[in-house]
Amino acid sequence: MARLLTIEIPVSHGALEGLLRLPDDETSQPPMVAVVCHPHPAHGGTMHNKVVFRVAQALGDLGFPALRFNFRGVGRSSGFYDQGNGERDDVRAAVDEIARRFPGISICMAGFSFGSWIGLPVGCADNRVRQLIGAGIPTSLLTTDALAECGKPKLIVQGEHDQYGPQSSLRPWYDALPAPKSMAVIPQADHFFAGHETELRDAITAYFASGASAAGNFMASAT
Repeated sequence: MARLLTIEIPVSHGALEGLLRLPDDETSQPPMVAVVCHPHPAHGGTMHNKVVFRVAQALGDLGFPALRFNFRGVGRSSGFYDQGNGERDDVRAAVDEIARRFPGISICMAGFSFGSWIGLPVGCADNRVRQLIGAGIPTSLLTTDALAECGKPKLIVQGEHDQYGPQSSLRPWYDALPAPKSMAVIPQADHFFAGHETELRDAITAYFASGASAAGNFMASAT
C-alpha cells in the first residue's frame, strides 16, 4: 500500500509544508519522481486541491514518488504570497528536495492552473526535470509563452469548457509549443475538472502507456 509522508521542505523564509506519496513498491528504483504544484494561493489553492490530488495519485499509481507542497503563506508553509516570483523559488526548493531523496532519478514537473504557470517554466529550465505536465493551463489570464522554446516532452490536459483556458486561446498557444508534445481535451469538463477527475487521471495514465513520455517505452511496457 502506498505511504503518505508529511515533510518539511527547507527554504530561505523557513519551510514549506509537503506531502510525499510513496509507491506501493518502495524496494524498486522508480522510473521517475514527480513534483505537483497547486493552483492560485490568493484564490484558495492548496496542495489538497482535488485536481492536484488526482494528478499526484495518477503519477503515484504509475510508480512515481509524488511530492505535493503548499506554496509560501499557504497552510503551514512560512512566508507570504509573492505574486508568482517567490513561488518559483518554492518550486525550485521542492525539486531540490525530491532530488535529494531520490538522487539521479528523472523528475516529472506537474502543475494545475497557477501551478502550471509557475511550475512548468521552472521545470523546463532545470536539467533534472525531463517531463512536464500541465492541467488547466490558464491561457486567458496569465502570460504563458515561457515554454515557447522548451523541447522537453509535454502533456497538456484541458477541460473542453475551461473558462480560464478556452480552446480559442489554448489552441494557438499549444500549436506554438515545440515538439514533443501531447494534448488531451476532456469532453464537457470545466477548468476545475469537476465531475471529470477520473478522466483526468486516465489521460495521464494513457499518455505514459503510449510511450510518448520522457520515460519512453519503459513506461509503455510497464503499464
